[in-house]
Amino acid sequence: MRIAIPTAARAAAALTLAAGLVATSPVLATDTSTLSTQTVPEWKAVYGRVEARDLVSARARIGGTVVELLVSEGDTVAAGQRIAMVRDDKLAFQVAAIDAQLRVLDAQLSRAEAELSRGRSLVERGVSTAQRLEQLQTDVEVTRNQIVATQAQRSVVVQQGEEGAVLAPVSGVVLGVPITRDTVIMAGEAVATVGGGGFFLRLAIPERHADALKEGAEIRVSASGAEAMGRLAKVYPRIQNGRVIADVEFERLDTTFVDSRVLVEVPVGTRDALLVPRSALATRSGLDFVRVRQDGQDVERAVVPGEVMRRDGIAYVEILTGLAAGETIVVP
Repeated sequence: MRIAIPTAARAAAALTLAAGLVATSPVLATDTSTLSTQTVPEWKAVYGRVEARDLVSARARIGGTVVELLVSEGDTVAAGQRIAMVRDDKLAFQVAAIDAQLRVLDAQLSRAEAELSRGRSLVERGVSTAQRLEQLQTDVEVTRNQIVATQAQRSVVVQQGEEGAVLAPVSGVVLGVPITRDTVIMAGEAVATVGGGGFFLRLAIPERHADALKEGAEIRVSASGAEAMGRLAKVYPRIQNGRVIADVEFERLDTTFVDSRVLVEVPVGTRDALLVPRSALATRSGLDFVRVRQDGQDVERAVVPGEVMRRDGIAYVEILTGLAAGETIVVP
């Protein structure tokens, strides 16, 4: 059984429903902005290598056999830490020979001093001459000087034995150990390579961009899948193989693998670009649109967007085609 609703009641209900819809629908505030060209940096993508600031070799100071090797690749060492021990068996024989010479000289000194004492007593009794006494005193002084010289020689040989300890030249990470235990090495040969002084990114940039490189400039670094900013710390004056060498400091640099490559973007110049806030860009069906105010009306214009960049905490999109300087865009 149907209940008849009066026409007036249906009309009132429809008006009430429409009023409710209007009251609850969101209203977007809009703003307008006049487009003008802005100067933006031109970026050059290159690869940087993770390198140690100081790459120093720990070298043996004497020749001999490596009897201890205390480090391997990847170990962290402190400056002055012993990382290997080189022993030369000939040094022990030399010390033993010098000790034997010292014992002989000690015996000669005892005999010379005894003869000097006897000579003095003979001179006092008038049996010997003063010339003979001076000769005996000279023999004592010569023997004493020989002992001092031999002791100094022994100290040199002992010091050579102590220099068999190979010390880390700087604090850092051991990057290479080209020898093994029981290896026979010569004096001055490298036992390990230590990277210290911190790590940085080293770049090799074509020399045509040399004039655009300024120390302290911000550098974009793509690290661990994210983009962050670094600083151009140093530009070297020497050009090698047509490239300028530069160092970049980056706080979040991953130093797990030295000599690994990291993508870096370097500012090499400037250009003029049209920038619109990212919120002004709408995408539908794979096309990008920007609302433009034209003759008092808002119309949508198809555009081709380019690079996204941030300025003063706001994201902007570069418009490659579709807009011109002087036009007014509508920003929601």
